[in-house]
Amino acid sequence: MDDLVEALGDDLIQRTIAVSAMPSTREAARKYLDRPRDPRLPHFFMYLRGARGAKLVGGIGLGKFQDDVEVGYWIAADYRGQGYAIEALRAVVDQARALGHHRLIARHFVDSNASVRVLEAAGFRDTGKEQLRYSAGRGEEALAGLYVVDLDRRSWNSSSEQSGEALSA
Repeated sequence: MDDLVEALGDDLIQRTIAVSAMPSTREAARKYLDRPRDPRLPHFFMYLRGARGAKLVGGIGLGKFQDDVEVGYWIAADYRGQGYAIEALRAVVDQARALGHHRLIARHFVDSNASVRVLEAAGFRDTGKEQLRYSAGRGEEALAGLYVVDLDRRSWNSSSEQSGEALSA
């Protein structure tokens, strides 16, 4: 629990998460983890196993944003830039497809170039749309870009692609 509270206290995570303020105490983290969740909107924590035990890498999950299903994620400071976000995002895209979702959106604050690279590597496309979005960590609205992935189309890692069958664009 302490690793979660510590990771969520990171200023960069707080600035890039567009939801309400993340828990900053053990008690608040316990309440956050214990709250009821929709089984079609799962959240996951990523851990890296090692000789000294498991280390928290980050978190990722699905949520509702108006009429859309949105994916959000964060990576702890020591693990950024190592491909964990892309791997997790690809897995959650596949999970969302298996859960019957047809489309996922992702928003990133325009001052986060790393998020653009992660979203594009995971198969999301830029819609060219931007809008103000509230950030609890910033305490104000900030401009966010909108990315989308169509889950009804065959994914980049489908079995037909692996067998060499051509896909239409």
